Amino acid sequence: MSLNSSENGTDGDDERDEEEEDEDSVIEDEEEEDEPRLKYQRMGGSVPALLSGDAASCIAVAERMIALGTRAGAVHILDFLGNQVKEFTAHTATVNDLCFDTEGEYIGSCSDDGSVVINGLFTDEKLRFDYHRPMKVIALDPDYARNSSRRYVAGGLAGHLYFNVKKWIGYRDQVLHSGEGPIHAVKWRTSLVAWANDVGVKVYDTASDQRITFIERPRGSPRPDLLLPHLVWQDDSLLVIGWGTSVKIALIKSNQNKSTNGTYKHIQMSSMNQVDIVASFQTSYYISGIAPFGDTLVVLAYIPGEDGEKEISSSIPSRQGNAQRPEVRVVTWNNDELATDALPIHGFEHYKENDYSLAHAPFSGSSYAGGQWAAGDEPLYYIVSLKDVIIAKPRDAEDHIAWLLEHGWHEKALAAVEAEKGQSELLDEVGSRYLDHLIVERKYAEAASLCPKLLRASASAWERWVFHFAHLRQLPVLVPYIPTDNPRLRDTAYEVALVALATNASFHKELLSTIKSWPPIIYSAAPVISAIESQLNTSSMTDALKEALAEIYVIDAQYEKAFALHADLLKPDTFEFIEKHNLHDTIREKVVQLMKIDCKRAVSLLIQNRELITPFEVVSQLMAAKDDSRYFLHLYLHALFEANPDAGREFHDMQVELYVDYDLKMLLPFLRSSQHYMLEKAYEICINGGLVREQVFILGRMGNSKQALAVIINKLGDLKEAIDFVSMQHDDELWEELIKQCINKPEMVGVLLEHTVGKFDPLYIVNIVPTGLEIPRLRDRLVKIITDYRTETSLRHGCNDILKADIINLLIKYYKEARRAIYVSNEEDEVRSKRVDNRASHLTERSLNMKSMDVKSKTRAGGRCCVCFDPFAIQNVSIIAFYCCHAYHMTCLMDSANTFNDKKTPASSTQEAVTYYESDNGDAEDDASEDSASGAPQMRCIMCTTAAS
Repeated sequence: MSLNSSENGTDGDDERDEEEEDEDSVIEDEEEEDEPRLKYQRMGGSVPALLSGDAASCIAVAERMIALGTRAGAVHILDFLGNQVKEFTAHTATVNDLCFDTEGEYIGSCSDDGSVVINGLFTDEKLRFDYHRPMKVIALDPDYARNSSRRYVAGGLAGHLYFNVKKWIGYRDQVLHSGEGPIHAVKWRTSLVAWANDVGVKVYDTASDQRITFIERPRGSPRPDLLLPHLVWQDDSLLVIGWGTSVKIALIKSNQNKSTNGTYKHIQMSSMNQVDIVASFQTSYYISGIAPFGDTLVVLAYIPGEDGEKEISSSIPSRQGNAQRPEVRVVTWNNDELATDALPIHGFEHYKENDYSLAHAPFSGSSYAGGQWAAGDEPLYYIVSLKDVIIAKPRDAEDHIAWLLEHGWHEKALAAVEAEKGQSELLDEVGSRYLDHLIVERKYAEAASLCPKLLRASASAWERWVFHFAHLRQLPVLVPYIPTDNPRLRDTAYEVALVALATNASFHKELLSTIKSWPPIIYSAAPVISAIESQLNTSSMTDALKEALAEIYVIDAQYEKAFALHADLLKPDTFEFIEKHNLHDTIREKVVQLMKIDCKRAVSLLIQNRELITPFEVVSQLMAAKDDSRYFLHLYLHALFEANPDAGREFHDMQVELYVDYDLKMLLPFLRSSQHYMLEKAYEICINGGLVREQVFILGRMGNSKQALAVIINKLGDLKEAIDFVSMQHDDELWEELIKQCINKPEMVGVLLEHTVGKFDPLYIVNIVPTGLEIPRLRDRLVKIITDYRTETSLRHGCNDILKADIINLLIKYYKEARRAIYVSNEEDEVRSKRVDNRASHLTERSLNMKSMDVKSKTRAGGRCCVCFDPFAIQNVSIIAFYCCHAYHMTCLMDSANTFNDKKTPASSTQEAVTYYESDNGDAEDDASEDSASGAPQMRCIMCTTAAS
């Protein structure tokens, strides 16, 4: 019920005895949790004023208005709010019954004054019929306004049921039934009229003009005048009867069949087959009214006091005031109670069962499906007492949600709102109350998870709850759900959220993920940085918090600080971060950390930037570190040595130790390449490490060749290596020492004989071998020595022959090249030569290159022509210079050449000679072939040629 407890008097009614069994307590709890089906309100408007000086006696409901009858005989027409629209002073005594037609245009009333009055609601039409005996019930033809016969039925204490019809000579009453006591109730639906008297309920069909059924009065029920029967048509064929403590539902079978022309024809049927009782049950209370409620029933229950049954059976009324509150009960056809509500009726203690009445609207069936009515089709129920009119109607979705919230079922209320797709205001209210409930229950995580659904796109609501969670110190649980877009909150809300995460060590990982996921533009980094920096060097500083601070530094463009944190956290992407933001200057203090992240990349980075961070700084940091710092030191110094052998020379002594510890195979190459380590210290390290070959090398470098040789022979036992070592030293005394140490060892003598060919005379070894020394495989080894010696001798002769031939060939080539000349032309000759022959392009390149030659410094004539002895600078004539250092004017040389050649061949033109010369660029062999092919003579130095001849 929607009425408050003070009105309905339910306070204290639900108290239970603490000594009851647990089962009974559970059952009562479940009963208390049943949701009401109806909600109630008192009718206001004019009703309180009307009933202040009068008492209500009956009510009727139409689709557009309400009629209220009083004991003073008045009929008040009201709207649904209770405001009086019209009043009829129709009777002088109590109005016992009211009835509208279907159209709601006429209202019929009957009274104890014996009159029946029918008033037009929209016209001045008024009909009055007097029966001289109290009239208790009336029912208008549902089609009264449309039917010209103006039919109605009425009855009263006289026991007659009158059927009034307008005929052409006037209105005429027909008695449908009499002789069985007063008529206590009558209802008309379509063509069926049902009425109740002292005997039972009868149904009359006006269409067939016959009575079709009879339903006997329930046995043991009180007299009808003390406890009236109640009839209501649920639909055109279902009649609901409430009488005393009995309920029956009768199915009236239709006696009309539709013919082919659309009219109805009546078929005679026996009364035995006209009705079926489809439901029947007894109640524990008296029925003061009944009405359909979808597929269930609404019953107005009267619960008498302690002497209630005596009062009912007595004809003398008692007003001792011991009656209980009337109740509205929703029951099924099997009498299963679905809801029970006690009504807050004023003066209920003094009321009898007949002082209440129940009416409902609409009359016709409503669109009821699945327990819900369509909007506007909800039935209304009016409970009338002497001084009150209570309106009852089905609870809607909002009522259901409000009831759920009242009982603390917020989750169900939220589901109901979502299912109904309710208004946003309702969803906001339910959501707010649900969140408040969860906060009170300290279910903060659940409340936070519901915020996106409940707060939706309301920025103000989000901000309010963000600050509320912050006040409760529970903001970290809400942070994952805070929206960053649609809606976007104020910067302060996001900053407060991040600070809350930063100051709670349990949520540092969530802080990191939040910073990575939130757009940087929605908040300011400064407050977050300040909150985190205050925790530096404290126990609350975690790796996740450091990483989050690094992310914030990046957002705030403080890349150097971000790099320092990345290095401390050993982040794998630190090197990419350095390259991206060009932070090479900042790596100075983070050598060890970079080595731990990726030693290979760190070494490469340090080598590339050794001008920014010196080897001394790197080595100092690595030596001060712990763990694997020596290995990192080895990697760095090794790479530094490969890049520049002199860059870290002060650390070469240390490097010897590092090679011994981490890369032994690289020690000997290092010893051979470096000149900056102490030989004595290195030798000591090698001795301690048992490194024989390294000892040999160091002893050799120290000049202790004999000791080195002794180490090879005595410790390595590798004579081949000893021979190689001695060969590299080029020391005959060392050979003597080697032979001396091996001469008494037969196997070593044999090996020595095999490997000394080409290095030492084997005959010397054979001569000094002690007599009687048995040398293994001596014969084979001597054969091999002789064979190797012959092979070596043959190779030497062959090489000498090749060398001599090469010398002769090169000397001839040099001689021929020396007889050639260099042509230095001026620009006019060069242009002229291009016109003569296409091959002049080669000459041009050579000419341009030769112009830079200082002829004066190269010629024996001191820059003069060897024919005319004029300086070359006087005449603008091309010059020919020979490798013999003689130079000539071109014209002088050609004149002299022509004179010399006249004795042997016809004279050639100057141009032919020059052309021939210009093409002479081959080697000695090419010169011979060109001479024979062209027939032109080679250009020669005049002076050298004359001297030769």
